[in-house]
Formats: sequence, C-alpha cells, structure tokens
Amino acid sequence: MADDIAAGSELHGTGIGRGIATGPVLRMPDPLPEPEETTSTLTADAEKERARASLAATAAIIRHRGERAGGSAKDVLEAQAFMAEDPTLIDDVGARIDAGKTAERAVYEAFAAFRDLLVSMGGYMGERATDLDDVSQRVVAHLRGVAAPGVPDPDYPFVLVARDLAPADTALLDLDKVLALVTSDGGPTSHTAILAREKSIVAIVGVQDALRLTDGTDVIVDASTGSVSVGPSDADRAAAAAKAEEIKAARSSATGPGALADGTLVPLLANLGSADGAADALAKGAEGVGLFRTEFLFLDSSTAPTVEDQKAQYVRLLQAFAGKKVVVRALDAGADKPLSFLNDAPEENPALGLRGLRALRANEPILRDQLMALAAADAETDAEVWVMAPMVSTVEETRYFTTLARQLGLKTAGVMVEVPSSALLADRILADADFASIGTNDLTQYTLAADRLLGSVASFQDPWHPAVLKLVGEVGKAGKAIGKPVGICGEAAADPLLAVVLVGLGATTLSMSPSALADVRAELARFTLEDAQRFAELALSANSAIEARGAVTAAAAGA
Repeated sequence: MADDIAAGSELHGTGIGRGIATGPVLRMPDPLPEPEETTSTLTADAEKERARASLAATAAIIRHRGERAGGSAKDVLEAQAFMAEDPTLIDDVGARIDAGKTAERAVYEAFAAFRDLLVSMGGYMGERATDLDDVSQRVVAHLRGVAAPGVPDPDYPFVLVARDLAPADTALLDLDKVLALVTSDGGPTSHTAILAREKSIVAIVGVQDALRLTDGTDVIVDASTGSVSVGPSDADRAAAAAKAEEIKAARSSATGPGALADGTLVPLLANLGSADGAADALAKGAEGVGLFRTEFLFLDSSTAPTVEDQKAQYVRLLQAFAGKKVVVRALDAGADKPLSFLNDAPEENPALGLRGLRALRANEPILRDQLMALAAADAETDAEVWVMAPMVSTVEETRYFTTLARQLGLKTAGVMVEVPSSALLADRILADADFASIGTNDLTQYTLAADRLLGSVASFQDPWHPAVLKLVGEVGKAGKAIGKPVGICGEAAADPLLAVVLVGLGATTLSMSPSALADVRAELARFTLEDAQRFAELALSANSAIEARGAVTAAAAGA
C-alpha cells in the first residue's frame, strides 16, 4: 500500500511502564457495519423479545468475563454489564421497535443516542462512551448470531494495533500471545492504559499513525521511550532483546523500601479502588496506600451508604495495612460522576462544575458520615490513617475540610492538588493542610485545557509537559519550605523515569498501580537525589513534553 509506513520509521506516543517487545503487527478487525434501515418483518413483541434476550445474554457474557479477569477489570466490566441492563436504554430500544425498527437497528440507534449524550457531558461520563459502543456491538453481534468483534486469536505471538480497546477486550488479553499493545487513541489515564499497566502489558497509547501499520510488519515497541520502530534491523532486534533482559534483571534485583542510589528514601505506595486489592499490593512491595478511592462504596447505589457500612470496608483495608500509612480520598464525585443522592443535575461542562469537595460541601451530611466512619475505623485498627479532600482549589476550602476532619477525630488531614490554583497557592494551602497529594491526571488536564478522556486531544494529556512539571515543582518547594510531605498519586508516578523527575521536583512519596512498583523501584535505585534534581531542571527547561522526555532520557542514559 502506498500509505504503508516505511521500514526505519519511528512512531511516538505515550508509553505505559518501561517494557520492550518485538513482533509482527496484527490489527484489530473493523467493527460490525451499521445495521440497515429496514422495516421489521416480525411483530413488535417478537422484536422486543429478541432485543431483550440479546441484551440479557450480552450482560451475562460481559459479567462472566469480569469474574474471570478479576481486579479493577472486574469493576469496569461490571459497569459495562449494567449498561446492557439499563432500563432507560431498554425502554428506548422498545420505543424504536414500536416505530417499526428491527431489534438490531433499534439497539444501534438507542446506544448511539446515549453515547452522544455522554460525549457531550465530557469527563468521566465521556469515557463511558467507548464502553457503550462496545456493548452495542456485542448486542448486535448476538442478534445476528455472529462472533462479537474483539481481539484476533492467531496461532503466533503478535503486537496488537487498534484504535482503542474496550475494557472487555483488554481484561482478557492472552498474555502468551499479545507481546505488546499500540493504540492510536487514548492517553495515560484511559482504561486501556490503566488495565495495560495493571497487567504489565508493554503498551504505547496515543500513537498518531498507528492505524497505518499493516499486518505482518515487524516492530519494536519500547514503552520507556514511547517509540514504535518499524522494520527493525537485526542489530535493532539484538539491542531490544538486551534491553529487555536488563529490565528483567533490574526488576528482580530491586527489593525493599523505595530509595534512590544515595539512600534517600522514597516510599512507594499503592493506588487502590477497594480493599480487595490489598493482598496483591502488599505482595508486590507496596509500603502503604497513597490513594484509596472510596467511590466504589457509593456507585450504583440510590442512597448513600451508612456509617457502619463504610466503616466495615475501611476496617478491612486498614487491618491489611496495619502499621503502614493509608491515605484515603474523600468521595470524588459530582456532575461528571453523577450520584442520585449527591448531584445528578446536568451541567454543560461537568469537569469545571460541582465535583469533588464542592459537591461534598453542598451535601455536608454525606461528607460528615464518611469522615466519622473513617475515624471509627481508625480507632479500631493500627494503620496510620490520613484523609484528603479531592479537587481543592482555594485556601478557604482547605481550611473547611481540614477543620471538619479534625473535629470528627481524624489526626492527619490534607488535600489533593489537581488544579493550577492550588499548586500556585501551595505554600498557603500547606500552612493549613498536613500534607498535599498531587493528582497529575487532572492537573495535566486543567493545565493544558485538554479533556483527559478525549482521544482527539490525547497528545496534550502528557504529564511530562514543562507547564505541569513547573506546577509540581511549586508544590514540592512549598512542602520542603514548610516541612510538609508532598505525594504524587496520579498515573505519572507509574512512569519510572518521570518518577525520578518528580522526586527531583520535591515529591516525598510516590503512589501507583501495584504492578508498576517494581519498575519504579528499580529506576529510582539507579540515580541519586542530585541526578533527580538535575533531570528535573532539564525537563523544566524544555519547551514541550516530547523535548522534556527526550532530554531526560538522554541524560539518564549517560548518568
């Protein structure tokens, strides 16, 4: 094909982790064609029964895949299964069938309409749009009696290239076959990236020309540099194999507490979404929890959980991490993660609306119950409990939250730094807060005005950008001056070389998906604090994320 990418070319995206793999490309098959606009030859009742049966069967299949996958993939797939059972969607399908549509066309149109609504909402709900497309395709495939679109299954190992992957596909990738994953869409916080990181899959997302790669083309996928090398030479292959062995050796030799080469301790903590992940995190070397997301207690519920229900879940987690630090984030929900008992009013721009602490202040009893449940769990266990508020943007919000948390019996109260205003006022915010934890996912989104879940602007969603790093540095400097700890709990902490830069900018702890702990621990052990600070200066002096990553990569290679 004239549009093929020439051998010797190199494509770039955002690497997930630091793995490397070599193999032939295999593209995801195209989606099913749009069902035709034809009048049904069956009765409306018969078409509705077909639709009902296929929706139910699809939900059951997705739920079964989730049970097999486990971990966070199970939660993602459970949410997809609920989509196939959504009463509003089912009613819409029925109405379209009553208007003479076939079940296939009715499902397609109903899901497409809901998808457009979610895209218009942006943020978390915008992310659900891709999931809806996947569910719709699976239901239509079931109606047609054909295989659902998905990952190819050849009899040889391959590099999977796709526009993006649905959670149902990523969750059950055959890791004996899939050597690496390359997508044209998505950023470091997309479901594909998060699940790839959890499964330790070599992956690069947001590769602009990925779909020009053709089946059978050999490539080297190097997540540490975010590069896809097309048609590598024998020397290139040998170098990649040697690098893979070095990475494997470094992972196995890096044990114990996180630390730099000069002995500077950098505790490595885990990001968890429920207490179910505690054992795995500890097995992978987590020194505590840097971000415990409490949303799982509230989602898919029509009423807020009771204090006792919450306490029981917190006790489970705290008992697992007895003697270790556990940082709990108060409920981070609002118009972009609507909860009927909190705030489900539509907003034109939910990412800038009533979310995080803003939503909790508007519904203070929910916040009080959560803090009381956490304080009660703290009193019954031996973990070191810290609590933090999400989406804090002002000094006044900081004072409100820390005062309330302390009044309700929690000794250590801090804030998430996710918006530029809180980073710029970090010295004043940390005067009231006991600590700060930087959420690089949202901080990058708000600094570069690029929706972190929108594929068309994925290239902007890069925490290596000097503007983002400059804000991180402001918080780091403030923490050092005041003597307050500054953690990183966004996905940036899971990027091994970027983790070194973040320490150079003043981060005192790093929190990440447990699967990333080994790579980050190994990378930290290669450099001194002086190296980290030098790398940070190089990144800050760059003009773009690509320049920053390139400059630090070159300096690290020569260190």
